[in-house]
Amino acid sequence: MSAERSDPVPVTVYTREDCSPCVVARETIERVASGLAVDVDLELVDVDDDPELADEYGKRVPYVFVDGTPAFKYEVDERELKLKLLAAS
Repeated sequence: MSAERSDPVPVTVYTREDCSPCVVARETIERVASGLAVDVDLELVDVDDDPELADEYGKRVPYVFVDGTPAFKYEVDERELKLKLLAAS
């Protein structure tokens, strides 16, 4: 019943420089995905590189999308992330 997903789960983190919660979010995503043996395609997007993104997300980073769906804002909940990654894989 466990069909292997051929593609990694896309995970996008909207971030900015000098954002310690962003670093924690990235590390949490990498650790949880590794523990589950789920491949993720982790994309880090610096909102300050794009005025539209800076306007949209402002200080609301990290903002995390899992498989194209908004998943977390400010803090990544490990249990919820596990569920989301397993559901998407």
